[in-house]
Amino acid sequence: MANSQLNSGNPRVDIEYRRKKSAEEMRHHVVSFALMIFLTLIAFAAVAIKGFSAWFIVPFILLLAVVQVIFQLYYFMHMNHKGHEAPSMFLYSGVLVGAVTILAFSTIIWW
Repeated sequence: MANSQLNSGNPRVDIEYRRKKSAEEMRHHVVSFALMIFLTLIAFAAVAIKGFSAWFIVPFILLLAVVQVIFQLYYFMHMNHKGHEAPSMFLYSGVLVGAVTILAFSTIIWW
């Protein structure tokens, strides 16, 4: 039923539609890849510059890593497409359980 709207019965229209969608998705991949390379260079620069302390660099690099994971999930693993709601739910549930576990263990250790 979901594929019926993508198939118009005219092979030329269907091929043009798929080419347009493929080109758009490739553009998103290239932009996302360029942003991830840029974020990696920023992380290297933050470590290379001697003016920053470790208290700034570690959280900053972790923040850049989280942004890169989001780019990976949404663009390279196609989580932004329709039909990926169930895997997204399980993924976010795992992130929530992991965050709660880290929070629980860190409060046990620190207090």
